[in-house]
Amino acid sequence: MAGMTSTARPLLNRRLAEFGTTIFAEMSALALKTGSINLGQGFPDTDGPEEIREAAVRALRDGRGNQYPPGPGVPELRTAITAHQQRRYGLSYDPDTEVLVTAGATEAIAAALLALVEPGDEVIALEPYYDSYAACVAMAGGTRVPVTLRPSEGRFRLDLDELRAAVTDRTRLLLINTPHNPTGTVLTREELAAVAELAVERDLLVITDEVYEHLVFDEAEHIPLVTFPGMRERTVSIGSAGKTFSFTGWKVGWVTGTPALVTAVRSAKQFLTYVASGPFQYAVAEALALPDSYFDAFRADMLAKRDVLATGLTEAGFEVFRPAGTYFVTTDIRPLGADLSKNGDGFAFCRALPELAGVVAIPNAVFYDHREEGAPFVRFAFCKRVGVLEEAVDRLKKLAG
Repeated sequence: MAGMTSTARPLLNRRLAEFGTTIFAEMSALALKTGSINLGQGFPDTDGPEEIREAAVRALRDGRGNQYPPGPGVPELRTAITAHQQRRYGLSYDPDTEVLVTAGATEAIAAALLALVEPGDEVIALEPYYDSYAACVAMAGGTRVPVTLRPSEGRFRLDLDELRAAVTDRTRLLLINTPHNPTGTVLTREELAAVAELAVERDLLVITDEVYEHLVFDEAEHIPLVTFPGMRERTVSIGSAGKTFSFTGWKVGWVTGTPALVTAVRSAKQFLTYVASGPFQYAVAEALALPDSYFDAFRADMLAKRDVLATGLTEAGFEVFRPAGTYFVTTDIRPLGADLSKNGDGFAFCRALPELAGVVAIPNAVFYDHREEGAPFVRFAFCKRVGVLEEAVDRLKKLAG
């Protein structure tokens, strides 16, 4: 027929064939359609500090960042990132050669994997994993090798023997996320030391996704993996302003590492966005210099919200894994009973939940290669106003009768 073309292969690159519309888009659309409270996608429903928002406005009006910023990021932000790393963790970086500003942490992950992974390389990631990890490994031509975190004594735990056994002669890189999304686990000093020893022993590169570094609760402590012996020269560390300052739409992330590692990542990043978020970079530079009181108050506020949601979910009949970090609560739906939990099928449960209770959540199985491992687990976000969380809890309690 005229106007039609024929091709023997699908339009979509086969490396991306397994990735359809993200679950976040599906569930957010369902929230709009049903008028449900959206506790699925992880973004706050209030803006961050007013003085930081005004800093962005000031940069816009002063003409700072309205044109292309420098490829590595504006000097003020790179300097602020190094000052932050020094102040918080005693890490020294050169702002000119060891820092790269990115369009959010998601671009940083993509650029790092595209830069460091070649076809045939294996990349080990902790499962469940943030959904972009799998897609970025696929785009780089690598093979993802999941090591599953499993629930034990109220938290999801890393089996170090399983991690060690997953390393082969083809392993290029470990992709470590702590504090961990979606489970809320924060790797302990002992666990991190073992990961570092393995990386050194097998001469592996490591990418650490630390975007929730300022959201650790109770007795948990965020310890950058790069601080362990032998890790400085092999670790690409990734941070982000979005989660810490509640300006997720600004898309300001960063990479720190040795000059060689940062140069490699920049070589890929320059052909993604090249640069982004000009005026916001100046504002984030000011945000990183906020006093410790800001970070303490931010953590305390999120801790209180965590407890509102976690307690409510427990009262509604879920098994709750109270997170030590991030702003997500993972639950097991099976205690709700076979009918309500859809026989432990998180996908079916989340698609039914808006009609059952007027709330939207995310099935954790989307973050697993081993879908059966994640089938009964469902994630709720608590980075919302307390009143919204209380209303969601009231609705969810209907599940308990």
